[in-house]
Amino acid sequence: MRLSELPKGTDAVVDRVHDAHAADPIAQRLRDLGFVDGEPVRVVAIGPLGADPLLIQIGSTRFALRRSEAARVTVRREAA
Repeated sequence: MRLSELPKGTDAVVDRVHDAHAADPIAQRLRDLGFVDGEPVRVVAIGPLGADPLLIQIGSTRFALRRSEAARVTVRREAA
């Protein structure tokens, strides 16, 4: 599942960041920010009417991401 599709408040774990092309700077920046395999992640808030931005929490840090950026991150839900 893509991070952009994750329901608000659902716990998940980052599976991978997808590169749009070789040396993709956005994908690399997401990795630099902590979007790496095994890292816990949660959608904290969603923009008005389901639009941009998404407020994403990784550890104790929160980031505002565009849906197009969040769609590059594949996540898996944590077992309850």
